[in-house]
Amino acid sequence: MKSCLKALIVSLAFSAPLAFASDDYPNKPVRWIIPFPPGGGVDVLARILAERMSEVWGRPLIVENRTGAQGVVGTSYGAKARPDGYTLVFAHQGALVINPHLFTRGVGYDPLQDFAPVSCGTVMGFILVVHPSLPVRTMRELEQLARKRPGELTFGSSSPGPWMVGELFKLSTGANILHVPYQGGPPAVRDLLGGHIQIMFSNPTVAVPHSQSGRLRALAVMTERRNDALPNVPTAREAGYPDLSDIVDWYGVAVPAGTSPEIIRRINATVVDALRHPRTAKRIIEAGQTPSPCTPSEFAALIKAEYERWGKVVKATGAKIE
Repeated sequence: MKSCLKALIVSLAFSAPLAFASDDYPNKPVRWIIPFPPGGGVDVLARILAERMSEVWGRPLIVENRTGAQGVVGTSYGAKARPDGYTLVFAHQGALVINPHLFTRGVGYDPLQDFAPVSCGTVMGFILVVHPSLPVRTMRELEQLARKRPGELTFGSSSPGPWMVGELFKLSTGANILHVPYQGGPPAVRDLLGGHIQIMFSNPTVAVPHSQSGRLRALAVMTERRNDALPNVPTAREAGYPDLSDIVDWYGVAVPAGTSPEIIRRINATVVDALRHPRTAKRIIEAGQTPSPCTPSEFAALIKAEYERWGKVVKATGAKIE
């Protein structure tokens, strides 16, 4: 996992100009299936990238939201699209590699067989935050408090990713904290700020400003290096929890399996251009994400590693979605 993510973040220049199967691709509008609602963080990120990709292609890249079942509906739809390069799929960690393990009735797609990875788009490290009323200032103190008060402390989540990070925390520490699921990020954050839940494994967009203002307390970042915006907050590894290190939420681009390798390389080149473009990169960073372009093979390796990693966590916890 660590090597995959390192490759994603550092491989910003890897290919010379390529010959493509079709010199005029794309010669018509391209659809991008986003499996989450308009206006959310995923949708905003996709539209930032789509704007630059459309400029490069000289053709519209149309964002099409197909929502439902924590991203399963849109991801399943994208898997069944014609593999001609004119339907892209927004590949999200939760929908692609966690949900297949969680859904008891299946998700309608095989993440390792039904998609051709194109490129990772961005990564975003989780940050462990607590309400300031909780008398803890370190991960160790949180673990100790949770052991003293089993089942009393609550952590909230609005998607499979942060839910499974919380379950991994429980597995790694033996602490019994109660999961509270939410139908979206805003209500979860609102309850955390109000003290109705005490813990969240949050993205930087939420964690950083509220920690800086004192409305939340950040205990650790779950990446290999500290967050520049929270320089005094240790990494999970520094805090003594290596199993909770190197955990990020990631987004990327995929196409249906069977798409021409030459078309995939052309899409990859356009995605990489968008992620490197100064204006686009600035907007992505301001949204709390880290642009992380990579090759199709690197993205495939990340998907496989993440699928196996979270499969083990789901199995060990017995977590399921009916």
